[in-house]
Amino acid sequence: MKLTVWTYEGPPHVGAMRVATGMKGLHYVLHAPQGDTYADLLFTMIERRGHRPPVSYTTFQARDLGSDTASLFKLSCQDAYDRFKPEAIIVGASCTAELIQDDPGGLAETMGLPIPVIALELPSYQRKENFGADETFFQIVRHLAKPTEKTARVSCNIIGPTALGFRHRDDVAEITSLLYELGIEVNIIAPMGSTPTDIARMGQAHFNVLLYPETGESTARYCEKTFGQPYTKHVPIGVGATNDFISEVRALSGSKVPVDEARLRQSWWSKSVDSTYLTGKRVFIFGDGTHVKTAARIARDEMGFEVAGIGCYNREYARDVRTLAKNFGIEALITDDYLEVERTIEVLQPEMILGTQMERHIGKRLGIPCAVISAPVHVQDFPARYSPQMGFEGANVIFDTWVHPLVMGLEEHLLHMFRDDFEFNDAAGPSHHGGHALAANNTVAQAAGSLKATISPEEECTTTDGEVIWLPDAEKELRKIPFFVRGKARRNTETYATQKGLAKISIDTLYDAKAHYA
Repeated sequence: MKLTVWTYEGPPHVGAMRVATGMKGLHYVLHAPQGDTYADLLFTMIERRGHRPPVSYTTFQARDLGSDTASLFKLSCQDAYDRFKPEAIIVGASCTAELIQDDPGGLAETMGLPIPVIALELPSYQRKENFGADETFFQIVRHLAKPTEKTARVSCNIIGPTALGFRHRDDVAEITSLLYELGIEVNIIAPMGSTPTDIARMGQAHFNVLLYPETGESTARYCEKTFGQPYTKHVPIGVGATNDFISEVRALSGSKVPVDEARLRQSWWSKSVDSTYLTGKRVFIFGDGTHVKTAARIARDEMGFEVAGIGCYNREYARDVRTLAKNFGIEALITDDYLEVERTIEVLQPEMILGTQMERHIGKRLGIPCAVISAPVHVQDFPARYSPQMGFEGANVIFDTWVHPLVMGLEEHLLHMFRDDFEFNDAAGPSHHGGHALAANNTVAQAAGSLKATISPEEECTTTDGEVIWLPDAEKELRKIPFFVRGKARRNTETYATQKGLAKISIDTLYDAKAHYA
């Protein structure tokens, strides 16, 4: 197992937690050592949930390994049933507990609990979090869903949303509203918000709406084969994909009800004069397969960006992403190593990153604007406001989310351009406090002048991590270069100086390097 400071996906039992936490009336008993008990941290802190996740742990310690850890697991199962009275229990082992081979599923079946007990076989050292969620949901449906008559009116199930998913709560609300507008009833939404009793009547629906293939595709395929329920293939993220989704739903349901697009603003905004400075911007896209594929389409076809690179961390969707990259004339990056992603971004030098919270940190370090489009995410990506990614309102949200980092970056560039202006330099006070700002400027200028008088020109030089020294005038000239290419300009100049055997970089060196690489 690979250990790292950052990881795009947790182990598969975290995926099982996401399914259990999203549902009601279901409890997850996890055979895990002390230290693997981090469900509360994930769901109450990061997702800001109002209640604790329905997960019980055996929490055995090192001293327990010499005795009977199986009895600890049975005791935890019985306590979970007695305390929470769930409609069903799922049982499994964490990656560490898997090594002691206690077989939680077999142990739970021998207890004779009066509710369904579903054993999870999640290979922790071969698969990861999204697989864990997909497999857990599939096993729950396989054990609980029964063939039944279809509803009188055309209905569908919405499948795939889980706890700790990127904007899943708001996406479900947006797509449910869209389906009702089309005259289609929603039978159940699962796993998020459903109960084991709800799962039992999944077969009533005429078709399934698959919102998140990473966590629901196995279930969608099973229901198609077992209950004769076709499922949607288009994920409605972006204007074009949403229209394709509506057409697909019409074909499955026979609906001819018109859809109101009055609330859609993204299409007009992206064509307005105010957005023309965004066209042609080079973007790098990275995340889970589904969000990367939809983001690439939006970036190129709806926003006018140039896709400089794409990739995904979940290898289950590597083939799809590679095919898409080939259509864009680029090579896909398939990796779960964030350091490799960072190296790729440094080489490509995009003007914007569309990625996960990992890429947000990378962007901050490299000085490149970043918008988050995919899990893994942090607490700030679970807003209290309504902020979907799907449907027409989702298209509006995406436009704002992607454009604002570039707008703020442009402001930063303008401030750098005018940093020597009396009103905008670093020492200036707020511009609406004119008199105070002027006084502050004089004081700061006097202090700066006194300090400068005590510093020699050699001491003013700034150094980099290497041996090359930037002279003050060259450093000042470098700051005039736009922020989104400044890093590349600095690296190219230092490389040029090293090749020429120069120990110091002057303005002449800077422009010589520019001419050389041009």
